[in-house]
Amino acid sequence: MGHLPHLITDLALILGAAAISTLIFKRLKQPLVLGYIIAGFLVGPYVHFIPTVVDKENVETLAEMGVIFLLFSLGLEFSFKKLIRVGGAASITALVEIVFITVAGLFLGRLMNWSTMDSLFLGGMLASSSTTIILRAFDELGLKTKAFAGIVFGVLIVEDIVVILLMVLLSTVAVTRVFEGSEMLFTILKLIFFLVLWFIGGIFLLPTLLKKAKKIMTEEILLISSLALCLGMVVLATVVGFSAELGAFVMGSIIAETTSAEKIEHLLKPVKDLFGAIFFTSVGMMIDPANMVAYAQPIFYVTLLTLFGKLISTTLGALLSGQPLKQSVQVGMSMAQIGEFAFIVATLGLSLGVTSAFLFPVAVGASAITTFTTPYLIKLSGPLYQWLEKVLPARLINRLNKYSSATKNVAVTSEWRQFIRSTVINGVLLSIIIIAIIVFSSQYVEPWINKNGDSLPLKIGTCLLALLILSPFLWALAIRSPSDVYKKVMDDSRFKGTFYVVRFIRLALVAFYIGFLLHRFFNLYTGIFFTAFTLLLLLIFSKKIQALYHKLEHRFVSNLNAREVESSRLNRTELAPWDAHIVPVIVPVRAACVGKTLNELQWREIIGVNVVMIKREDYQIALPGREQVIYPNDTLLVLGTDHQIQRLKVLIRAETEPVQQDMNDVALFNYYVTEKDALAGHTIRKSGLREKANAIVVGIERNNDRILNPESDTVLQPNDSLFIVGDPRQIKALLLQSK
Repeated sequence: MGHLPHLITDLALILGAAAISTLIFKRLKQPLVLGYIIAGFLVGPYVHFIPTVVDKENVETLAEMGVIFLLFSLGLEFSFKKLIRVGGAASITALVEIVFITVAGLFLGRLMNWSTMDSLFLGGMLASSSTTIILRAFDELGLKTKAFAGIVFGVLIVEDIVVILLMVLLSTVAVTRVFEGSEMLFTILKLIFFLVLWFIGGIFLLPTLLKKAKKIMTEEILLISSLALCLGMVVLATVVGFSAELGAFVMGSIIAETTSAEKIEHLLKPVKDLFGAIFFTSVGMMIDPANMVAYAQPIFYVTLLTLFGKLISTTLGALLSGQPLKQSVQVGMSMAQIGEFAFIVATLGLSLGVTSAFLFPVAVGASAITTFTTPYLIKLSGPLYQWLEKVLPARLINRLNKYSSATKNVAVTSEWRQFIRSTVINGVLLSIIIIAIIVFSSQYVEPWINKNGDSLPLKIGTCLLALLILSPFLWALAIRSPSDVYKKVMDDSRFKGTFYVVRFIRLALVAFYIGFLLHRFFNLYTGIFFTAFTLLLLLIFSKKIQALYHKLEHRFVSNLNAREVESSRLNRTELAPWDAHIVPVIVPVRAACVGKTLNELQWREIIGVNVVMIKREDYQIALPGREQVIYPNDTLLVLGTDHQIQRLKVLIRAETEPVQQDMNDVALFNYYVTEKDALAGHTIRKSGLREKANAIVVGIERNNDRILNPESDTVLQPNDSLFIVGDPRQIKALLLQSK
């Protein structure tokens, strides 16, 4: 038998150790990530009583692939639309926390006499919390349906994207050793440019290609194609000067907008788990026990900064975003730990050769401690809030409550602001596309022309081709009015002068781009002539160019919304409508509601909650009617917000905490009504939802307006988004018939 490569024996050792340690950690109900790290430590060079990994170089390569696939998978779960839907509260909370903890980490490193690079990377390591640990704690404590949990999940999403950007900036600083503000600003602008360009190009091309190849796309081909796209973007990102991790994340976020995202995510999971296990095990291999002891003091300081710094900054961020004091404290107490990204950031620093080896034991030590403290901190959030209520001045608490109420008022955006905002957004997006085309022609086409004789006809033909490609985007930038607000602003005499100034700026910007392109191929006077000639052609062929641009825009928008349109027809939601969720409530024996009908109690009208099921001994009553009587020890499945459900508990004087029940027989669905839908034009009563599907409509979203608990005579209209509660199987059967 031939010699067995060391890599195979090393993989056998790594995966065997990882399997055993994760089984133990699963049994102990601890995060598997820590199990992988312990396994790596055992097979690493610092433990001698068991075999040690030999081929470290190839293992490091596999670990780097693990980071790539982890970030690709994160991108698949992310989607840029999620970031938009997160809302201002989570975004403000996350940004306050990230800025505070990153700067605090930098200063802590400098206070401990660490190098500037070590201190910078320490701040980056502390910038994210652990999604895995928080989800596990929420599951164990039954808090996933609480209102503050939604803020926490939103903060985690924002943290992920910000830490990805931090990694790009840290790698740039590490390579260039430049800390000047102008260089950092250029890096940020360059990053934004390529992110927008990649996203626009990816959304325009990728969903269409996947859709056309759907018939021949087997699971094997889909997996190979998605991995090829991931690694291709990794190569592209490194070519333009960014990290491989950014490329993987961007490609994942682009695929996340396609209808194949869920299938790709499912197919990728074994690959991600395998290489992820190798990565986290390789992290453990770098832990030196002597360093753990030697750096016990820094581990202690970093742990304290993580616990108190994140607690205080996240709570402050939540307060600034308009959350009540209690909810802010709950959010802050949930986020006080170091996430898995800390190990990725530390690995990045080591791979670039700019950080010290002791960062790993510090990160692992602080992560392990904060992992164990997280559930206890979440449990202590209630007592901490009660203590703050007693300690803080009543005037301060009243001001906080008033501020929280004021921020929830919906501000009306003026038409002028809408006009400016849409103009700027469209101008930036179109400018990025135009600049990308011009740069491509300047960097690749012009050198090729000069190399092949510098002929004038070839230059003219190349310029005409470039202008033809640019024409729809130049027309959109110069002439197109993307919304009805433009007409309203133009008709308003107060803004007419400013409107024409904005139009002139747009035309001047188009002339500049055309002149910039032509100047690369011709002299100044020829460029001016061609610029005027091109503007004239844009006006003459405006209708044809407009039609072409509308086709391009329609393709992009339809691809962007394809996944959402497909899933919105019949989609189960977790926290809808509008922060409402289903919670079981047990009726005490001597409750005031016992013996009364739902019609007599008027809970829906008074409190705003819906009783969607009653569990009574060995049977269930789904969607109970108004004449249904409430009996002692009934378990009511109630749909409502935290505040509404709390009011209900007080009203019925519940003496026991609600227990978790199986809610598979009742669910909350979101259904989009189309123009051809059989439900359109009918009232809720005549839709047959209650009679045929044993379901009720608890909310309607119509033209950005929300109707909670609509009356039964409400007419359903096309483009309505319905929130329906009932038996999933019966709802599906009825709604599929109405398509």
